[in-house]
Amino acid sequence: MKKLPISICIISGAEAHRIGRTLASVANWSSEIIVVLNHDVCDGTAEIAEKYGAKVFREPWKGFIGQKNSAADKATQRWLLNVDADEVVTPELAEAIGRVVADATATPVAYEFPRCTFYCGRWIRHGDWYPDRVLRLCKRGSARWEGVEPHARLKVLGGIGRLRPDLLHYSFENIDVQIGKIIPYSRSFVEHSRREGRKAGVFDLLVRPCWRFMRAYIFKLGFLDGWPGYYIAWLNAFATLTRYAKLREVEQPHSREP
Repeated sequence: MKKLPISICIISGAEAHRIGRTLASVANWSSEIIVVLNHDVCDGTAEIAEKYGAKVFREPWKGFIGQKNSAADKATQRWLLNVDADEVVTPELAEAIGRVVADATATPVAYEFPRCTFYCGRWIRHGDWYPDRVLRLCKRGSARWEGVEPHARLKVLGGIGRLRPDLLHYSFENIDVQIGKIIPYSRSFVEHSRREGRKAGVFDLLVRPCWRFMRAYIFKLGFLDGWPGYYIAWLNAFATLTRYAKLREVEQPHSREP
């Protein structure tokens, strides 16, 4: 596949154990790879990225939104593709990207595509985790990263198209990693909710978690993913309950008389 006018934008921490797989999936057809690396990383991530021809920039952590915009600002190609260090671009997705980039008559300035996650020994293709469409491909200057930390999202000035092939996602190496993300994500949710004046009520504590399980496991066919689908549905329900319970907790008085 010939080189496409695309800059691959990656932000990374200590990812030496898996970033090579990501870089290998894009190095042969992209014209530029930008890696914004946390300044204190010393596990060999930088050396692996440079081996694949990436331009590595060490910077202090500015949050997901700040780091992603920093990577985008350094790109020089006509199109930008953002991928994470735990993702792989399949040949099918690369071919689909090549077609839209080469089509001068296409009107969208950005494209989204489904992301498929590998978890507990299988690909998850139902429930809340699939198709999990992500908006990652855009023309340079047509979009900026916004959102609420840690959930960065592209705000696009123009039309958005869809591609069919999957982006592969190897996010959760084990259950411990998945559980560990509940705490920082719930903390960010509470901070944002407090700024917005949002409160947690009985509906949030009782109905929302149950609905999350039912929606993922029954209505979105999570049961077809075997026991991992069952566990994912319950853990998403627990994460929802945890977010609202922590919001309710900070609403309470700091101390009470015995």
